[in-house]
Amino acid sequence: MRKLLASALALVMIAALCGYGFWTLQRPEGHYLSDLRIELALNQGVPGEHGNLLGVEPQLNPSDYQNLQRLHRKLSAYLQQARGQGLINSRTVVVLPEHIGTWLWARGEKNQLYQVTQQREAVQWLELSNPLRYGLAMLWATGDDRRADAHLRMKAGQMAADYQALFGGLAKEFGVTLVAGSIVLPAPYVEKGVLYAGNGPLFNSSLVFGSNGTVLGQPQLQQFPDSEVRRYIHDGRKHPLQVIQTPAGRLGVLVGSDSWYPENYRQLAGQSVQLIANPVFLSGKGSWSAPWRGNRHQDAAADLPVQRGEVSEQTAWQQLTLAANAGITSMSVFLRGQFWELGGDGQGFANHAGEQLAGSQHPGARLLNLWL
Repeated sequence: MRKLLASALALVMIAALCGYGFWTLQRPEGHYLSDLRIELALNQGVPGEHGNLLGVEPQLNPSDYQNLQRLHRKLSAYLQQARGQGLINSRTVVVLPEHIGTWLWARGEKNQLYQVTQQREAVQWLELSNPLRYGLAMLWATGDDRRADAHLRMKAGQMAADYQALFGGLAKEFGVTLVAGSIVLPAPYVEKGVLYAGNGPLFNSSLVFGSNGTVLGQPQLQQFPDSEVRRYIHDGRKHPLQVIQTPAGRLGVLVGSDSWYPENYRQLAGQSVQLIANPVFLSGKGSWSAPWRGNRHQDAAADLPVQRGEVSEQTAWQQLTLAANAGITSMSVFLRGQFWELGGDGQGFANHAGEQLAGSQHPGARLLNLWL
């Protein structure tokens, strides 16, 4: 009798595991509507032979990441509208915001992940739907927040391939140089034109794609990760800043709060930089007008002319970027939208010839254009 009960129990467990395994493979897609409108908030200068910096501040949400076709449709629609307004040519450098690639961890998941309202619920669905991937990622995870590390590490190979296919494809489709915001990957590197995720710590990285869709240079790693992500994203100061030749000039990329620190501009100026792209993600709805959070975990922040809490986020970002860049033309571009309870805020701006250009404020998607 005991053998019979044990056999029956074993069969039930096997059936349950098989059912669970089958459930994890199901990825039906839900109904999807998205606002494809975008406002031209800044259009400075006149068209000429030197090209232009074109910042795209998209309005995104988790459903935009359910598959690559959805995300491509939205970003392509923004760029098509820019092209219709005469803002795209062979010398255009398009700048996308920070972490636009990081959210690719949500690609191809169950509908429940996109429908919940809290990020902690979303990552629970991620773990339940990918038990083997998550378990293996936890074995490799590092940093003070190993769970957050594992969430990004578990799909890193897929994320790297998606990032290159999507943003390299957009660069080629529109014939532009494209600064593809940023993506968090473990020890990323480019080999024979292909982006790979390595086996080391996580870095917040940005890639630039040429007008033929190929990668230009190596991933640019964020030098000074901010306070919110330092528990699992490592600093990239052992990997020097690089300058890339583009049809519009010599281009450097400063990811997020790297634009605050004068030393970064000095490194780029030493390489004869002419243009700087600054992709940014500022978390929290209404945070643009809230007191500046600074970065109390970075020693270099103590030497900044603005201290934490003294001014608003808007004032701090604009003052620090203008003061540090020593007259180099730059553009800061912010990610907009709502990712569960985590909203994105900020209004992009440019610095040119010692003048700061902010353009009109708009709650939705924005275009920022600066003719060089």
